[in-house]
Amino acid sequence: MTANRFAQIFGRLVLVLAPAALVVASAASESEKAAATKGMVKRSDLEIVDCLLPGQVRQLGNTSFLSQRRPIRTTTAECSIRGGEYVAYDRADIKQALHIWLQTAEGGDPEAQTNVGEIYERGMGVPPDFAAAAQWYQKAADKGYARAQFNLGTMYEQGLGVEKDQLKALNLYRQSWGLKEDNIIFASAAQREQDELRKQLEEAISEKDSQLGLLQKQLKDMQDKLSKQPVGEKTADNSKEVEALKKWIAQLESERNKSTERLAGIPKTRTPSGMSELTQIPPTADERTLSGMNFGRYYAIVIGNQNYQQIESLQTPKYDAARAARILADKYGFTVQILDDANDITMLKTINDLNAVLKPEDNVLIYYAGHGSRLKSGSMESGYWLPVNADAPPEDRFWIPNEQITGHLGRLTAKRVLVVADSCYSGLLSTDPSYLFLNDKVAYSKEYIKFKLPKRARLLLSSGGDKPVLDEGSGGNSVFARAFLDELEANQGILSSPELFSRLRKRVEVAAAKNKFVQTPEFKSIKGAGHEVGDFFFVPRQKPG
Repeated sequence: MTANRFAQIFGRLVLVLAPAALVVASAASESEKAAATKGMVKRSDLEIVDCLLPGQVRQLGNTSFLSQRRPIRTTTAECSIRGGEYVAYDRADIKQALHIWLQTAEGGDPEAQTNVGEIYERGMGVPPDFAAAAQWYQKAADKGYARAQFNLGTMYEQGLGVEKDQLKALNLYRQSWGLKEDNIIFASAAQREQDELRKQLEEAISEKDSQLGLLQKQLKDMQDKLSKQPVGEKTADNSKEVEALKKWIAQLESERNKSTERLAGIPKTRTPSGMSELTQIPPTADERTLSGMNFGRYYAIVIGNQNYQQIESLQTPKYDAARAARILADKYGFTVQILDDANDITMLKTINDLNAVLKPEDNVLIYYAGHGSRLKSGSMESGYWLPVNADAPPEDRFWIPNEQITGHLGRLTAKRVLVVADSCYSGLLSTDPSYLFLNDKVAYSKEYIKFKLPKRARLLLSSGGDKPVLDEGSGGNSVFARAFLDELEANQGILSSPELFSRLRKRVEVAAAKNKFVQTPEFKSIKGAGHEVGDFFFVPRQKPG
C-alpha cells in the first residue's frame, strides 16, 4: 500500500471528530441524539478485549458439526461484528479474563496458556499470582512456544514466582530467540553472566567461611568455659546460647554448601574464537534493504498533545512532534502521521487503523509527547496517556490506560514496534525488567541483525520511569526530546534501539541535572504486546550519488 493510501486512511479520522455541537443540542430529544451519533466511532468500539468467537460450522462427509469456540484479542467492534462474546473489562475480577482463555489453555494450546500466564502475572484488581503465571508459561515453554519462553525468562530474571536465576533466564531467552548454545551472541552473553555469578558465589563462600570461623571459635571457647565450670554453676541460659550458636553454624554451613554446589555447576566456557571475525555492516544501506536483508517499510505516528482543555497546558510537545516527524520522514524514510492535540478516540483509532496498511516485515514507531498520569488500584499501579480532552485528576474520564495501548500494539501485524514516550510516568507502560543487553561488540554485526530481524519487537523508550519528567529546558525541546532527536539527526549508520538508548541516557541525565532535576530514561520490552526479543533499527536513507 502506498504512502498516499496510508495518508488517505488517516485523513478520514477528522470525520469522526465532529464537535459536540454537531452531536447534541441542549433541547435535542433522545431520538435526535441517537440519529446524530449514528455511525460515529465510539471510544468503546476501540477498546481491546478478550473475545470468544463462535464455533465454525464444518462439513465432514454428510455430517455437519460445530467446532470449538476460538479466543482472540481484538476490538469490541470487531468482536461484535464477528458474533463473539466478550466481557466488558472489569479490573475487579480476574476470573472474567480467564473465562475466555482457560478452556483452550487446558486443552494444551500454547498461545492460550501464555495468555493465561500473562493474566495471572498482571493481576486485575487483585495481587498478581506469579507462581501460577510461571506454571502456565512453563507449560507453553515446554512446547517450544517462543513468547512463553521469553516471559518465563523475565520471571527468572526478576525472581517472581520462581527462584531468581540469571543464567536460567538467559538460557530461556536463548531458546525464545532460536539460538544454539554455541552461537557467538549467546555464548558471549552467557560467559559474562557466568563470570559475574562465579564472582558473586566465590565472594559469598569466602564471607561464609569467615563467619563460620568466628562462630566456631566462639562456640569452642564457650564449650571449654562450660566444661570447666562446676555442675552446680551451669545454667539453662548457657545451654541455650550454645544451642543457638550450633543452629546458626549449621545454617551457615548449609548456605555455604548450596553456594559451593552451585559454583561447581557453572560450566567453564570460553568466548568463541570467531568473535573478532564478525562481519561489520557498512555505514549506510539501500533505502530498505541491506546485504539482501529486508528491513520492511517504516511508519510513524507522532502525537503532540500540548493544549489541554481541562488540565494545565504544556510548552514543547508540538515543537517536539514537528521536529520528530521531519527527521523521521526526511532522514529515515518513514511515512509519518502527525496528531496535534489529539483526543482519546483519535489516538486509539489512528493506532488501530494501522492494521489496514501494515505487512509482516514492517516497522512502526509511535512517538507520544504530552501529559501522563498514574492511578493505584490495591497493590497494582497503572499508567495513562492523557488526551487533550482528559478530565483533570482525580477524575480519569477519557484517559487512555497503558493496558489498552499494549493491547493495540499486540494486534499490529508489523514485526517491529518502538514506542517513544515523553511524558510523566511513561515508564509504567512496561513493568518488564530492563532490556537484556548483549555484548556491545556485536551490536552492529551483520550476524546480530540477521538474528534480530525475524523476531517480533515491542519496545519502549521512555523519558523517565515512574516519576515526573521535564517539559522544557533544552532550547525549545523537552530535555528528553532534544537528546533523542539530536542523536537521530547526527546518526550516520544503522542504529539499533539499544545503542540509541545508550547514547541518549547520559545526555538526558546531565541536561536534567543542569535544571536541578533528576530524570533517568528507561528502555524495556513490552511483554504483554508479544515481544520476542527482536530489535528496532533506524536505517538512514541512501544519499543520492
